[in-house]
Amino acid sequence: MPSYPGISSEAFRHPLDREAERSLRSVPGFDIIARKFVEFIYERPQLVFFMGNSIQVGPRQYASLYHIYRECLRDLDIYPEPGLFVSQNPQVNAYALGQQQPSVIVNTGLIDLLSEAEIRVVLAHELGHVKCGHTILIQMGIWAMGAASILGEMTLGIGTLVSTGLIYAFYEWQRKAELSSDRAALLVTDDLDLVMQTMMQLAGGSAKYASEVSLNEFIRQSENYQELDRDNLNQVYKFLLYNGMEGTILSHPFPVDRLHHLQAWSQSEEYRQIRQGNYQREPAEGAVNVEAETPASEADKLRSQIEELQQEIDRMRSRQNDRNTSD
Repeated sequence: MPSYPGISSEAFRHPLDREAERSLRSVPGFDIIARKFVEFIYERPQLVFFMGNSIQVGPRQYASLYHIYRECLRDLDIYPEPGLFVSQNPQVNAYALGQQQPSVIVNTGLIDLLSEAEIRVVLAHELGHVKCGHTILIQMGIWAMGAASILGEMTLGIGTLVSTGLIYAFYEWQRKAELSSDRAALLVTDDLDLVMQTMMQLAGGSAKYASEVSLNEFIRQSENYQELDRDNLNQVYKFLLYNGMEGTILSHPFPVDRLHHLQAWSQSEEYRQIRQGNYQREPAEGAVNVEAETPASEADKLRSQIEELQQEIDRMRSRQNDRNTSD
């Protein structure tokens, strides 16, 4: 497997990823979200949850998986080693979170479906998020959406941010960030067919009927999907589907779209130069870097936050009771 000593994420980061991040940062309210996220969210409870509710992978736990993971870390030159956890969940999914102590979480549904080679693709993809500094921004977007929908117009001051387009900007950036991580998977495996096959599996793979699906047919499907853009109305539908037409804003591009972007990059001079060892080696900063004030103690600050949230919930209930009484 190829390795890239000292590689910077900027060597393979997709230009659409960079552009979407700049747009996200320029949306009114981003700074508010950044400050509130650091104030209210800690990585340590997240780590405690994973350690208490999943299996931490290591030399004596899922040893084969850990061996693949260590090779991916070496190939992308990631240090220190992020945690790796296997979660009991039938959903075919994996994700990476955290900034100071990043972790990769892989669901059992995914490792039961995929081959070891395909698992390598997924792990390299998730480590691409870590390498690019995506993880904290992804987590921030998830928190912002939840806080905006649950707390509304309360003193967090973020209830109206949905209407300003900030939430949509988060999702648009996340979809573009996936394209960068797909490139990381290709760099680690140096096998375009394998990465595309893994995308096909994630789109609709079946262990039972594995012999009845064809990568060539899936590639043809991707080409047909791109042809839809000749009709402007189809382009509108694609935009609406990504942004909640079916009730859910999509955090990932369609697999056939990802395949199209990766095919194009695999034939580029940029990819060829990286494979030859000609790449940017300066360390790249993460997608977002917001610092919190150091609290007197984490316990005291957490207690204060809980009290503040409880006060807001009480005020909201009081306002609702007043409206019911007036009705």
